Amino acid sequence: KHHHLPPLWYQRANMASSPPDTIKAQFLDAFNTPYNLRSVPLPKLTSPYDLLVRVDAASYCHTDAVLASGQMAPFPPSFPHISCHEFAGTVVSLPSHESCSDTKVPKYPIGTRLGIPGRAYHPCTTCAECLSSPSPSSLSSLDYDPPGYSVYCPHALNLGISAPGGFAQYALADSRQVAPLPDEISAVDGAALMCAGLTIYAALKKCGLREGQRVGIMGCGGGLGHLGVIFAVKMGLRVVGVENSEGGLEVARGVVKKLNKGKEEKGEVRIVDARVEGWEVVKDSLGREDGKTEKGEMGVHAVVTLPESQAAFEYGMGLLRNRGKCVVVSFPEKGFNFSARDVVFRDVQIVGSLVGSNRMLREMLAFAAEHKIRPRVRTFPLGKLNELVEEYHKGGGGKLVVDMHLEE
Repeated sequence: KHHHLPPLWYQRANMASSPPDTIKAQFLDAFNTPYNLRSVPLPKLTSPYDLLVRVDAASYCHTDAVLASGQMAPFPPSFPHISCHEFAGTVVSLPSHESCSDTKVPKYPIGTRLGIPGRAYHPCTTCAECLSSPSPSSLSSLDYDPPGYSVYCPHALNLGISAPGGFAQYALADSRQVAPLPDEISAVDGAALMCAGLTIYAALKKCGLREGQRVGIMGCGGGLGHLGVIFAVKMGLRVVGVENSEGGLEVARGVVKKLNKGKEEKGEVRIVDARVEGWEVVKDSLGREDGKTEKGEMGVHAVVTLPESQAAFEYGMGLLRNRGKCVVVSFPEKGFNFSARDVVFRDVQIVGSLVGSNRMLREMLAFAAEHKIRPRVRTFPLGKLNELVEEYHKGGGGKLVVDMHLEE
């Protein structure tokens, strides 16, 4: 579903009006409890890098659920807490001219539409991460920002996790962590791309594949997974998407049908119901399709593991051909067990992928705009965030987003 921008009169009226003294925000007051909607004072700018944005859309991420359940200690650092680390908004206030004399401060005029990821709010600028630069062996220099800023700074705050996030009418952002939204991308779609889009795009990049090679996506119907299918196809990769829920399979198959302009599946994408087909069956089928007879040559060149499931991890590892790569995005509390035989005798690499740099974020947005990539979303007003959470736990797939323009 494509969400159009608010009408031009709405944008102009809201840019012209001053922010209110008090705003509404959804608060997490304790672990494993519903959110509570309350009025609080408007956030204040505290740094020359700060921007005050009117939040237009705020997307719900799996990390929000993990945080709310108490599995991300020591985060949040205190209660009450405003969650959401993937949102989109419009600049409404800037620091004073005197505090913005630094030429390194990015300039975004009032009225600029921005995508806002959680990382990295107020990085230290001096640690090894902030001063790092790409190594000659790195897959892409896009995973690094210029020295002085890093999304991986251990001292930076993370909006929605260690600092207030986007489940509020207005929020603060660091001008170094944001990216302008292309005109082709709405706030609702842009919010969903700020974590889910960036994370899966960076993970696919980390696979290091060439056009025409195969990639497996475990959990292909979820928020990240369905976007991964779309991104991978647009990158020229052949996709094996794996799911084990009816909702996820419905989303994934719907995505494929749209990619194929209403036709059923064809060679570029294969959606597998893991409840019906084991990895051995799928791998043999891929081998026959590719004309391979050696077991080590059958399967996918890389796999991205998204579910927090040992079974999903093992399924993905099974799909890999020899010298393949498993990119792990999920982080279950107890971790994953892996086979030493896979990494020693089959030379399979296991690497992690968290998010991506600000430069990677901009590339992802440009790619999404160019290829008309839109996430599969369902929207809710801010006051119905708890209903959104209930829907999330039903496992219907796709992304769930708070659209601030919806009536309560």
